[in-house]
Amino acid sequence: MSIKVENIVKRYGQQLALDQVNFTIDSGEITGFLGPNGAGKSTLMKIVTGFLSPDSGNVQVEGMDVDVTRTAFRAKIGYLPEHNPLYPEMYIREYLRMVAGFYQLNDPKGCVERVIEMTGLAYESTKKIGALSKGYKQRVGLAQALIHDPRVLILDEPTSGLDPNQLDEIRALIKTISHEKTVLLSTHIMQEVDALCSRIIIIKEGKLVADGSNSEIKKLSKGHGQKVLFSTLENIHAEALLALPFVDEVSVVSANNFMVTSEVEKEIRPALFHAAVQNRWTILTMVEESNSFEEIFRELTR
Repeated sequence: MSIKVENIVKRYGQQLALDQVNFTIDSGEITGFLGPNGAGKSTLMKIVTGFLSPDSGNVQVEGMDVDVTRTAFRAKIGYLPEHNPLYPEMYIREYLRMVAGFYQLNDPKGCVERVIEMTGLAYESTKKIGALSKGYKQRVGLAQALIHDPRVLILDEPTSGLDPNQLDEIRALIKTISHEKTVLLSTHIMQEVDALCSRIIIIKEGKLVADGSNSEIKKLSKGHGQKVLFSTLENIHAEALLALPFVDEVSVVSANNFMVTSEVEKEIRPALFHAAVQNRWTILTMVEESNSFEEIFRELTR
């Protein structure tokens, strides 16, 4: 396994920031790390990267205990913090050569050119960092995290504050990078989770409340039944659908398009089909809709 977190506890004075957090992440996974503000996400990421020490518990990265004093550990992990710490007065290559020096790389110039090409910085590479857009500053942050070719990437809110075009670019870059690396990614953007992550970990008030694949997390919704988008060629009324067995709620999406919600854990598609046959409705759409990550996130962290 690539990251192993065991019984992590962290306090800030009287405040319990992390309470017995446990999880493991296998090599090659992109894991979304979610939670409301103040849940402990950044604290845990700083512990995994060695910037903070836990009060108790243990973390291993690629089989090695966290120890930032060891070059071998630093070589295994790349970190982009939430507030990207750059030097605005430095040129891109100048800054990346400095970072390469921290890792004592054998070919610092070659490593700089490699990450500039990888992160799409070539077009802007003659500029000072302070002259870059937010999106390109994030690329510089990713470049410094990747320059030593680590096996594990820790990315804390990597797309915060980006416009839609910049979001797409950074997501595509992270997805490309992840083919060869393990990525732990914190975010508040649920579309990002759906687009990037194969697994999701959710914490609330320092405690882990969910851990699983996207499909497993979507099944955790407790307050909703099955949702089916149903539409017909004929004009029908919502009341006709509401009268069917196990139907709990019907909302009108548009003309002859309805979102039909079942009672909890009830299957309603057979009833919809039989009603259509009996009433000679022409079915245009009958598609089960998954509960959104936003709904599930609110349920688990409210």
